[in-house]
Amino acid sequence: MYYAIIETGGKQIRVEEGSVIYVEKLDAEEGSEVVFDKVVLLSGKTTRVGSPYVKDVKVTATVEKQGKGKKIKIFKYKAKKGSSRRRQGHRQPYTKCTVTSIQV
Repeated sequence: MYYAIIETGGKQIRVEEGSVIYVEKLDAEEGSEVVFDKVVLLSGKTTRVGSPYVKDVKVTATVEKQGKGKKIKIFKYKAKKGSSRRRQGHRQPYTKCTVTSIQV
């Protein structure tokens, strides 16, 4: 059984075949295939570490859905200053993918 560490959206994620991952929003339709070619590490019978990426290895995934995460509330406040309060919210967009294959 192979597993790989891929890089997407400025983050590194460990994936296996059949695993469900949440990545930064990708420009892809639901049900379409996405190929991650920035593979940092591939492990199976032997381990291959890239410098910076492993050559000729790709991870293919199917886009399940596009969505937004839970709301994060941001409150900025400066003590002893009467009018310096600021409230803000943010919902980070994500893409849910299911890994279909690791091509070696």
